[in-house]
Amino acid sequence: MAEEKLFCSTGGCTAKLGAGILSRVLERLPKGEKDPDLLIGFDSKDDAAVYRLSDDIAVVQTLDFFPPMVEDPYVFGQIAATNALSDIYAMGGEVKTALNIVCFPETMDLNILGEIMRGGAEKVMEAGGSLAGGHSIADAGVKYGLSVTGVVHPDKILANNGVKPGDALILTKPLGVGIICTANRVGEASKEAMEQVMKSMTTLNKYAAEVIRNYPVHGCTDVTGFGFLGHLHEMLDGNAGAVIYADQVPVFEEAFKHADEFLLTAAGQRNRNFAEGRVKFDDLTFAMEEVLFDPQTSGGLLFSVAKEEAPKLLEELKKTVPAAEIVGEVVEKQDIEIVVKKHK
Repeated sequence: MAEEKLFCSTGGCTAKLGAGILSRVLERLPKGEKDPDLLIGFDSKDDAAVYRLSDDIAVVQTLDFFPPMVEDPYVFGQIAATNALSDIYAMGGEVKTALNIVCFPETMDLNILGEIMRGGAEKVMEAGGSLAGGHSIADAGVKYGLSVTGVVHPDKILANNGVKPGDALILTKPLGVGIICTANRVGEASKEAMEQVMKSMTTLNKYAAEVIRNYPVHGCTDVTGFGFLGHLHEMLDGNAGAVIYADQVPVFEEAFKHADEFLLTAAGQRNRNFAEGRVKFDDLTFAMEEVLFDPQTSGGLLFSVAKEEAPKLLEELKKTVPAAEIVGEVVEKQDIEIVVKKHK
């Protein structure tokens, strides 16, 4: 891979359209008659669509793809697949099938494409799903991802906006992925930091999901392109507020250094602009603010659970997801939706 670098300036979830732009487009789309079996559709802010087939089973559908954010095509394939599979877990579902989505230049070495798809296929198998086909087009740049189908019991769907005041908020992966990948693009990120980030991005949220399904989780999402605060805003859905304890939020340590050097993403600044007026920072550093706005690629699950169950859940979660932490709590609706402060 020394001659052909796969990564680009908007790789991974930094390539997503901003939340503000996207919402203005979606709200203008025509809406047909409501299907009572479409339990979650595009008119919600959830991670995937859910369609009820019977009293006992519903189909979970999602789709995600993006340009590369790392140079190694095999690792890129793993990351893209892990990211796409995550939406099934965020809805409380189990992965069943996946279809490849491929955009690839005809002039590029096909061995690169083979490595991308090998990485993706291995992650689908790790998830317990079957890779069942896909679709490819010739394009000027590389893009890869999956369309994924899963199943869930209609009564056990983890919608992202089911949070309740008094819930504890738990995050399962560290933040700072976008900032460190940006620093890596200009040769500033350390090898150790990139190895930590790539390990996180290629770790399935399956292992966290297997733990949390045994607890009274009220709301769940995965933290991706809209950043921690953007996805938390979607969870609160205008019905509640949140207090976040900045010193308890897991972060890749090197992200602070690069944020202070202004190695930031355009997507992170779009996230900041979108959240303006909704968030109050109480004596936080600039770097910590940027980490909370930073777009994550294949980020962790953020979920709310009854406060009395949180310590026990966290103890069990840490056995397989050691980075997980209680990062705050859901409160009654307040003047400023999200307050971020130090806990100690």
